[in-house]
Formats: sequence, C-alpha cells, structure tokens
Amino acid sequence: MALPIDSPGFRETLVVLGSAGLVIPAFHRLRVNPVIGFILVGLFAGPYGLGALTDDLPWVAWISISDAERIEPFAEIGIILLLFSIGLELSFRRLWDMRQLVFGIGSAELLLSSLLIGGIILATGSSWQTATALGLALALSSTALVLPMVGTQSPVGRASFSMLLFEDVMLVPIIFALGVLGPLGGGDDLDSLFRVLWMGGATVIALLLLGRMLLPRLFRQAARTKNPELFLSAALLVIILASMATTLAGLSPIVGALLAGLLIAETEYRAQVEVMTEPFKGLALGVFLITVGMSLDLPFIISNWPMLLLATVGVLLLKALVTSGLLRLIRTPGGVSAEVGLLMASPSETTLIVLAAAQGARLIGPDTASFWQVVTAIGLTATPLLARLGRDVARRVDSRSDAGLELLEQGHNGRTVIIGFGRVGRMVAQMLERHGKTFIAVDADADTVRRARNEGYPIVFGDVARPGFVEKLDLGHAASLVLTMDNPVQNVATTARARENWPELCIVARARDSGHAGELYRAGATDAVPETLESSLQLSEAVLVDLGVAMGPVIASIHERRAELREEIKALAPEMDRAPSLQRRRLRDAAGTGDDPHE
Repeated sequence: MALPIDSPGFRETLVVLGSAGLVIPAFHRLRVNPVIGFILVGLFAGPYGLGALTDDLPWVAWISISDAERIEPFAEIGIILLLFSIGLELSFRRLWDMRQLVFGIGSAELLLSSLLIGGIILATGSSWQTATALGLALALSSTALVLPMVGTQSPVGRASFSMLLFEDVMLVPIIFALGVLGPLGGGDDLDSLFRVLWMGGATVIALLLLGRMLLPRLFRQAARTKNPELFLSAALLVIILASMATTLAGLSPIVGALLAGLLIAETEYRAQVEVMTEPFKGLALGVFLITVGMSLDLPFIISNWPMLLLATVGVLLLKALVTSGLLRLIRTPGGVSAEVGLLMASPSETTLIVLAAAQGARLIGPDTASFWQVVTAIGLTATPLLARLGRDVARRVDSRSDAGLELLEQGHNGRTVIIGFGRVGRMVAQMLERHGKTFIAVDADADTVRRARNEGYPIVFGDVARPGFVEKLDLGHAASLVLTMDNPVQNVATTARARENWPELCIVARARDSGHAGELYRAGATDAVPETLESSLQLSEAVLVDLGVAMGPVIASIHERRAELREEIKALAPEMDRAPSLQRRRLRDAAGTGDDPHE
C-alpha cells in the first residue's frame, strides 16, 4: 500500500517529528534551551523561512511548513496535556491552602498589570476599548513555558502557579467581556457570559463528583489487566472527556484537563499515569513552540524593530515590576519575588487567543493585532533567558539580603553557629531544634540560603574564607561552632582561626577520615567526627543488633570504641605536626594569613 504522502498533515508531521528527533538534540548538545530550539525550528522551517521558498523549490516542502494552521490543533493538545500534568502534581488540599495566593495575589497581579498596560496604550491615543483589550491580553503570562521550568513545589513555582491558575480561570470571562465591549456586542453577549458561568460551574461540580466515584474503579480495572496500553488509553480517555465537557459548557478545554489531573492525583494511580503521559506532553508542547516560531514574520520584524523592541521591553519591565512588587507586599523573600517577576514578565500563548478575540470583536484592527502578536512571540522566545536572568538576580538579592544582617546583629547568647548547610548541616539543625537549642546557619551558596530561609531556618549568606567574616559571627557569645562544610582545607583553616580568637569556644568539625580529624584536632577542634569511622561504627552497631546482642550493651560499646578512636587520633596529631606535608603547610598559611585556601 502506498504511503499517503499527499494526505493533509503528513508532511507537517514528518517535519515536526524530524525536528524533535534530530534538531533538538543538537541544541541540547550546544547547551541551548530546548524552548528556544523549538522556536528557532519553527522560525527556520515556517512560512516566513524555508516555507516561503516552496513555490520556487518544491522539494523544500519536505523540510518546511508553509501553512502554520495545519499544526495548530496539535499545539492545543500540547497545552491540554501540560495542564493535565500540572493537575497531577497538585491536590485539592494544596489548592485550598493556596486559595489566598490564587484569588488574592493572582487577581491583583492580573488587574494591576492590565490597568497599567492599558493606561499607557490609552495615553498614546487609542480608544479605551482598545486599551482595555490590549491590557488584558498582554497582562497574561505563559503557563506552558513557566511551570515546566520551575514546577509547582518550590517557592518560585508556588507563587507563579497561583497567578497563572487565576489567569487560566479568567480566560473565558475575558473573552466574553471583550465581546460585550465590541461595537457589535450587547445584551446577547452578556446573557451568554452568565449562561457560561452557571453552566461551567455545574459542569465542574459534576466532573468532581463523578470523578471521585468513577476514576478509582476505572483505573483499578485497567491496572488488573496488566496491559500498559489499556492503562494509557484510560488516562487519555479521562483527559478527552473532561476537556470536551468543559468545552461544551463554554469553558476552556484546559480547565477540564486541569480537573482531570487533580482528580487522578487523588488516586493511588497518579505516579503511573504521570510517567506514561510525560512523553506525549513533551512532544505536543514542542509542536506548540514550533507554531510560535512560525508566527515570527522576519521582514515585518526587520522593518519595525525599533517599535517592537520598545513595546517588548516595556511590557516585560512593567509586568516584572508589578509582580515582584506585589509579592514583596506580602513579605515574599526578595530573591523569590525578583525571580517570579522576571518569569511572569513575558506575554502568554493565551495572549494570542485574546488578541484574536479582540480582533473578532473589532476592538483592534488587523495591523494592531499583527504587531502585538509579534511582540508576544518575541516575549515567549525570551522566556528562557528571563528565567536564567531571574535566577542570577535572585542569587544577588539573597546574597545582599538585609535579613542576614539582622540575624547576625541579634546577638543571641548561647546559640550554636553552623557553618555549611548541606545535608549534614541541615541534620544538625534539625536535631538542635528537636532539643530546643537555638542556632544560626551560614552557607556560601545563595540557592541553598534561599531554600533554607523559605523553609523557616535562621540562615545567612556568607563565605567564611573571606577575611573578617568569621569575626562577624559573634562567636564570643556562641555556645558552640559546628563546621559541616565538605571542604577539608577550609574546615581546618576556619577551626584554626576560630580557636585563635576564642580559646574557650566549643568547636565540633566534620572530618573525612582519621587523618583529617587529626588535622582538625591540631588546629584546635574540640571534637572532630570522621565520616569513615562513624559509618564503620554504625555498621558494627547494626550487625550486633541483628545478631541478637542487646541494644544497651551495643550502644555502650560503640560509645566506648568511639572514645578510644578519638584519643588515638588526638595522640597522633602532634606527630602529624612534626612532619607537615605541603597540604598542611598550606593550611597553616591559610589559617594564619586569612587568605582563601580555595585559591
């Protein structure tokens, strides 16, 4: 049977799959963000790229797409699967916990951004209807790009998701409101809006009730067959039916997809469904990004680049300031506020939908719609760059945060100072909390500091290798100093510096092995804990208990052996001092001069 090479969509499918299978891995090897890669593929192979040459070079049709509308349905499927996967990551309890963010900061962000953008457009001489339409369209942000980058579990992800969720919910009311504002709008559109609201609400309630009753039984039966294809078919059936139901009710299909994900997330089959639908989501999202690239009209961009640049930068800057400012008002950490502001700055894929609705309602003309569609496409292309910039800005903001200075200046007497807040430092902090002991942590990694501070730990940013920083820790009033850094050289140098300034301070340090522990004792550590010896003692304890030896004698013998090993290491420390190696001389120099031993 002959291949249907002339059937609708066949060539487009080959181009898309070829792009995903060949071009995108090349971008990955070059360390270019896949989002940018897909958009560049769309630009290169689209109607304004190679697709424009198909009349003169027919063979180019096999490696290009001249009609972008043919793959737009695939892009819509990508958005639906994306929202479904987001629902899988959530639960109704999490949504309830986030209600203040969603309907508080989410509504404030959309309203304030649209008012400011619309006000600026109004000042340029446009009508208030046009300004309202463009303000609402450009205030939307990209769910399809932002959430895959940050997820929904991190502080940045939670804040972004709360605003994006509100925008997705408001998409249908916005479109109907534009119909009311149009010259042909009126009572019929207003009646349609109310009809959609009550029908949509009834549909959502029905989906929630039926889903809770039927989904566990559906997936239980599919799982019993032990047929992966049947299990995947059941998941796709749920997505399709939920999306169709909300579409028939007048809502967006992405609302149904989100509800389907939420309902499945409440069952025990969530993880399996998430794994099986992941490849489809990634491919479909790539198709959507290709369509974004195809909408970039290079000749139009080249001839109008000053105005396009000004409009793009203006929208990005205004939305970033509004979002970060609102987050700071609710006392969100500065680094998180800055990163979320930049992430949410670009327009959205739903901006294109709202622009089309505004054009259909005759609120904006074709030329105006084309101009802002290009601005939206450029903004979407810049989203990965904004995400990278947001992370860099967040690190700088966190490293200069005044909260750290306040913690240092509080001067608690009797608190423990933990330097290094990785896996070991976090465990020490948790045990101190369990026994009611106060502490402050220090780490030189801005991301670690930000995550710990968002979790409520008292932590400051700082590099103890820099001269004068150790003195700022007020160790004279501290109960103890705990060094947990995975850096043997710096641990010894910091121990020597602290012992020189505070002879009575209790210093407990992490050691890699017995030799490193000896270096720490020589530098002045009160206790040094070798990781290798501790793991050996823990293994010995486990073996003895499993062999039936009583727990009490085992623990006593472990403590006794630990004390013996500690004395042996201390006894070897003077001998190590008499035969210093090059590394030990480096340690002594670093401890005595304050130079950075990393250098």
